[in-house]
Amino acid sequence: MNIENPEPSQPGTAESAIDTATDVSRTLTDISAALQSAVGRLSDAITAARKPGMPLSSIGAVTRKAPLTSLFVAFLLGVAIGRRR
Repeated sequence: MNIENPEPSQPGTAESAIDTATDVSRTLTDISAALQSAVGRLSDAITAARKPGMPLSSIGAVTRKAPLTSLFVAFLLGVAIGRRR
C-alpha cells in the first residue's frame, strides 16, 4: 500500500473568483463609506454657508432680486474662466 502525501492544491477558479468578489465588495463598502462622509461634510458646509449674512445667503438674495443680472454675471464669469484655460 502506497500512501502519497497530497501536494498542496492551487486554488481553483471558483475560489479565486470568490476571493476577488469579496475584495471588490470590501473596496466598494470602503468607497461608499468615504463618499457618505464627504457628502455629510459638504452638506454641513452648505448649511453653514446659507445662514443669514453668509455668502450663499447673500448670493441667493441678490439672485431673487435681479435674476437676469445674476444670470449675466454668471455667464461672464463662465466665459472668463473658460477662456483662461
